[in-house]
Amino acid sequence: MNSFLHILVDILSQPAVLVAIIALVGLIIQRKHASDVIKGTTKTFLGFIVLSAGAKVVTESLTPFGEMFKHGFGVSGVVPNNEAIISIAIAKFGASAALIMFFGMIANILIARFTNLKHIFLTGHHTFYMACFLAIILRVAGMNGILLIAIGSVALGFIMVILPGLAQPTMRKILKNDQIGLGHFGTVSYVISAGIGKAVGKGSKSTEDIKFPKGLGFLRDSSVSIALTMTIIYIITAFFAGQQYIEKSLSHGTNFIVFALTMGVTFAAGVFIILSGVRLILAEIIPAFKGISEKLVPNSKPALDCPIVFPSSPNAVLIGFFCSFIGGIVGMLILIFTGGVIILPGVVPHFFLGATAGVFGNATGGVRGATIGSFVNGLIITFLPVLFMPLLGNLGNASTTFSDTDFLVVGIFLGNIAKYLGAAGVTVTIVLVAAIAIIIKYLMNNKRKPINQDATADATTNAK
Repeated sequence: MNSFLHILVDILSQPAVLVAIIALVGLIIQRKHASDVIKGTTKTFLGFIVLSAGAKVVTESLTPFGEMFKHGFGVSGVVPNNEAIISIAIAKFGASAALIMFFGMIANILIARFTNLKHIFLTGHHTFYMACFLAIILRVAGMNGILLIAIGSVALGFIMVILPGLAQPTMRKILKNDQIGLGHFGTVSYVISAGIGKAVGKGSKSTEDIKFPKGLGFLRDSSVSIALTMTIIYIITAFFAGQQYIEKSLSHGTNFIVFALTMGVTFAAGVFIILSGVRLILAEIIPAFKGISEKLVPNSKPALDCPIVFPSSPNAVLIGFFCSFIGGIVGMLILIFTGGVIILPGVVPHFFLGATAGVFGNATGGVRGATIGSFVNGLIITFLPVLFMPLLGNLGNASTTFSDTDFLVVGIFLGNIAKYLGAAGVTVTIVLVAAIAIIIKYLMNNKRKPINQDATADATTNAK
């Protein structure tokens, strides 16, 4: 049984494998020629491998930056990181998480098939993280066995359709179509950023329309601007961390300036790889998913990982990361002065959530929306862990916790219900939230004007 669960997790938690299977099924359903099936499946697989490789390069270049920052400025505390907390929790909750993930994905498909909530969540590793997260929360609530698996699976299925639905109005603005959803559990941050952009961004130009002086025309190339900007940030941080620390602990003897320069450009290379992978995925997954949408789950949309929005606004990606990280520093300083748990700015969540929040803020409010929206994201992912950690049971004493807003918001919500109302309260709450989400979505769908895609998108955006 454990071997089966291990294989199941390996398959379903790998986005490249999962989405390649979806593409294969979609193309077969459309009765495409064998050569088209092979090509479409392979290129979808390849696109996600490229995307994952780019994300890995970015993460590996940010890790030493985080270490330099902590050493250079002499701070210590809790570093939110999904991978770290999952690695601690997996020994105790791994079997429950695997079962919740498997049945939760089935629930996702059934919900999309038989209700008006039409997203199919395809970010496999985030699905597993949320499954493990639900296993922890429900176990703390006192659930065990079949009840834990059943409630966790239903909750996961609805989370995977409700949250992409919240982001969809802005996704239509970003991608200029209604074919792709967002499958990343930072949705609360992104929706807030889009709302902030709408509130403050009137008359603000897009981040992609920033005009550079003629002599700085090379900065119009996003790869060049990201490389130069990140190199400057790395070098400044390296001076604070000190030559001896970097060369002894991080660079394996490489000169600390050369190391900082290399890491800055490596970060830009990772972003470039991510953008290349996204373009490849978009070219293949939309036509491949058409078979699923038309035959198995009518009108459904694939919900994909957050880098799917990066190519639309590369400048907003960089602005979002910086402003979110600054927000994290401001939040950390507030926590230092007020006492209690200190949440350090984890550069990986600040990049992926901050960059995406920047894109969402830019879509509704231009430069001001991207700047303020991502800064607020930095504050959110600094203060929410403080409220969430006491609800994690024994894991709350770890030096890390969940980093993305959807985990934190769902955890605070369900954790407090479990604390005061127990397992029965959690069960009733999940059922009520699911019912309310279906009713609201149904009412909103009825308000849309069935004229054309652009008109429908505008009507839906206004309604929401």
